[in-house]
Amino acid sequence: MTPDMIFSLSGALAMTGWAALLASPFLPRLSQAVAGIAIPLLLAVAYSGIALAHWSGTEGGFETLASVARLFENPWLLLAGWIHYLAFDLFVGAWVARTARAERIPFLLVIPCLFLTFLFGPAGFLLFLGLRLLRSITPATTRVA
Repeated sequence: MTPDMIFSLSGALAMTGWAALLASPFLPRLSQAVAGIAIPLLLAVAYSGIALAHWSGTEGGFETLASVARLFENPWLLLAGWIHYLAFDLFVGAWVARTARAERIPFLLVIPCLFLTFLFGPAGFLLFLGLRLLRSITPATTRVA
């Protein structure tokens, strides 16, 4: 398989996980099994295999930004980095959905957090933490749902 083929497959797999998260209010256990475990696990296996197979002899490293740029000149390691993002963002999205359900945060308030996590990982995580903080300091009688 070429890096481009794996890129497409991993993207489709991650999108399946995000779709499962959007269905989480209706199928919470299935959503968590798919988006919180199965798909991140498959992406982790793909990432590990690609990184292990293509790491040795590659220019670059993690010492400086320029070293990281050289590392990602290798299309296989760039792909591994992309899959890393897909796996971790989906894993965080699943945590957000699971935590919101456990804390009875209305799903409509969680959707923007999931959307931001999907697009900008840490920003969605930050928004969700802010939402949790806001709910913790807001009296229960004034909360929505």
